[in-house]
Order: sequence, then structure tokens, then C-alpha cells
Amino acid sequence: MLNTLLQTTQEGAEVLTDEESVEKTLSIIELISSGGVAGQIIIAVLFILLVGATYIYFERIFAIKAASQVDSNFMNQIKDHVSNGKIDSAQMLCAQVNTPVSRLIGKGISRIGKPLADINTAIENAGRLEIYGLEKNVSILATISGAGPMIGFLGTVIGMILAIFELANAGGTIQMDVLASGLYTAMTTTVAGLIVGIVAYIAYNHLVVKTDKVVYQMEANSLEFLDHLNEPT
Repeated sequence: MLNTLLQTTQEGAEVLTDEESVEKTLSIIELISSGGVAGQIIIAVLFILLVGATYIYFERIFAIKAASQVDSNFMNQIKDHVSNGKIDSAQMLCAQVNTPVSRLIGKGISRIGKPLADINTAIENAGRLEIYGLEKNVSILATISGAGPMIGFLGTVIGMILAIFELANAGGTIQMDVLASGLYTAMTTTVAGLIVGIVAYIAYNHLVVKTDKVVYQMEANSLEFLDHLNEPT
């Protein structure tokens, strides 16, 4: 009799433990749906920002990679053409390569015959336009990296307000199920906002580094071209 009672108690404890473990298991979809309408709206906004940041990052990284691909023999060919007076051939070569570096050199070649200061100014102006093109939409990533956590904290404040409101209407009795919706809103939006902010921040800084390398490449080739023009003939 005693053994039967102990076995029944153990089975009941095991069932209770299993039920508790099941109750503690919560998927991401259930977590978001438990946050109420306000939490779901904020999560949707953050998801859109995350998708936008991801698209901008990959679009820019492929564009920057294409812009940085310059043939190591390009400048040697340009200098040979210029030295031999083949200006048209040099311009044709720049048009065929079609990279930021080639466009800068092509702008400089089109000014050959004018003072060196004018050529330098033309290259600098063209360089500003190229840099602007390389940095297209990158500032949006910086905005998302700052706005994501702020939107998440907005959800936190809304969730706490909802929790306090439910607590005030509970008649002085604290029930966790009453506070659950507001607390879910507060926690899920905070985590989502931080994730979006971190991803956008890392993507932004990576693009800045890649862009700086292309800008350095443009400056180095431009100086090499100007030095060649300044060489005594």
C-alpha cells in the first residue's frame, strides 16, 4: 500500500514536472503574439528596418567590391598612352574599364593641355561625385542603428504602461497572468530593437571601412597620374 502510494506520488510529480517544462517552452512566434497589438506593431516596424538594413548592406557591398576591382596594369597602360600622345586611346581605355578610378583618370585626361591645377581640380570634383555614389544609402544604416534601439525602448515604455494599467485595475491583487502581456511587450521589443541596432551598426562600420579603401585607391591613382603629367618631358 505504501509502495503504491509512493509510486503514485512520483508519477504525479513527474507529470507535474513535464507540465511545467511544457509551460516554460515558448517559441518566438508565441512570444511575439503574447505581446499584444502594440508589441506586434513595433516588432513589425523593427523587422522592416532589419530587412531594409540587410538589403542596403549587400547592395552596397557588391557595388563597392565592383568599384575596387582595378587592373594592376591599368595605370601603366594609361601612362604609356599619354607619354606617346595617344590621348584618344587612353580615354577609350578608361571608358572600357568603367570604375571610379578609371572615371577620375578619364576626367584628368580630358583636361590634358590645361594647367596642372585645373586638371587637379577637375579630378577632385569628379572624386567627390564618385564618393557620393559609393556612400549611397549608407547613412540610412547609421539612422537604423540608432533608431532601432530607440523604437525597442519605446515598446518597453508602452509595455510597462500596459502592465501598470492592468495592475491598477486588478483591485489590489497581483496576478502574473494579468501583467504578462505588458511584460512580454516590454521585453520582446527591447531585444528586437537591440538586435536591429547591432546588426545595422556593424554593417554601417564595415561599409565605411570598405569605402575608405576605395577612396584611398582613387587618391593613389590620381596622384600617380598627376605626377606623371608633372614629369619633365
